[in-house]
Amino acid sequence: MSMVNLPGLREMIESISEERNLPKHAVQAALREALLKGYERYRRTLNMDRLHFDDEFFDNFEVELDTEEEGFRILAQKTIVEEVVSPDHEIALKEVQEVAPEAQLRDTVVLDVTPNQKEFGRMAAIQTKQVLAQKLRDQQRKLVQEEFQDLEKTVLQARVLRFERQSTIVAVNSGFGQPEVEAELPKREQLPNDNYRVGATLKVFLKKVREGSHRGPQLLVSRADAGLVVYLFANEVPEIEDEVVRIVAVAREANPPSRHVGPRTKIAVDTLERDVDPVGACIGARGSRIQVVVNELRGEKIDVIRWSPDPATYIANALSPAKVDEVRLVDPEALQAHVLVPEDQLSLAIGKEGQNVRLAARLTGWKIDIKDTAKYDYEAEMSSKKRVSPVMEYHMEEEEEEPDEADFEPDEADFEPDEADFEPDLEESAASTGG
Repeated sequence: MSMVNLPGLREMIESISEERNLPKHAVQAALREALLKGYERYRRTLNMDRLHFDDEFFDNFEVELDTEEEGFRILAQKTIVEEVVSPDHEIALKEVQEVAPEAQLRDTVVLDVTPNQKEFGRMAAIQTKQVLAQKLRDQQRKLVQEEFQDLEKTVLQARVLRFERQSTIVAVNSGFGQPEVEAELPKREQLPNDNYRVGATLKVFLKKVREGSHRGPQLLVSRADAGLVVYLFANEVPEIEDEVVRIVAVAREANPPSRHVGPRTKIAVDTLERDVDPVGACIGARGSRIQVVVNELRGEKIDVIRWSPDPATYIANALSPAKVDEVRLVDPEALQAHVLVPEDQLSLAIGKEGQNVRLAARLTGWKIDIKDTAKYDYEAEMSSKKRVSPVMEYHMEEEEEEPDEADFEPDEADFEPDEADFEPDLEESAASTGG
């Protein structure tokens, strides 16, 4: 059988396998595909009639690599027929029976159709090289897809490699002893207090494994996702790992709209055990557990509050560390609530540039209006609205827009439980803790 020589074939396969972290069989598969494309280019140069080669013309051809002899062969599967119409796909029965008398019509045979070493040509070699590079990239992407797909929405240890435009490129791996893979940490997914330098290590949340031919790293990681907070607490609080304490919801503002406001997270927790304090479990003795989380998030403020099935209690807890006088559910169907707080608690309840009430609204899912208790008479307000004319009502609304009150509509919480019917059968605590 003839063969096109490829000196150093074995070393080339081993080198590519090591450099690209690909198994040898994957490199060989890519090389076979590339050589077949090169053969296709060679055949097309012999016959410039494009109509001669349809989409399925080369389906019966395959490449056989020989790492011992360091070369390759082109093999074609042909059907035995009485009269040949397509020489590339058929062979005459008479011709086959000269070497295989038992051959029958419609049987298939595999024949060596390897071109001469010189005939293969420079253009075919260039085509092979280009296709090989693409096939190797495809193999790498497929391998990463398979390796990291099940790790999506989990936390990985990362090492900073370099910086590209607005992104930081980090290296991650899927487990001990596994090769490192590049991941992209975009600017919007970074923390404002993070100090990224080459070689630094940090924890990242695997947000997405990109599919297709996306340019750049396949893995998209985040430091700003609420999933990172959930993981850090689960890692530090054994009661969460043991499912004694449950994280019900998380609202996080890792990149506030204003540089004058720092990152902040509110996390609602609960338990089914009567003798367990879920908030205290997350805080730890003298704040030991929550401090580990805060340190990993570079000083981010964290409020751990008790979840409650009673919306009024839950809203009051969510506004921690502010002290709430009363929560009035003015429109339960529209999820609207008025929260009355003492005058000295107004700024605390609203938060700097509205951050506290904004996060509380996202955490609970309720539209929250913060009101000064002393200035707010619910019954009088409702009755007066019935008596005023539309013009008077318009002026009244203008006068009521005071800077010391806030009205926030919620976005969706960043994290919510898988089960919607988690309601503990015990007295709810309104305890809340600011970190």
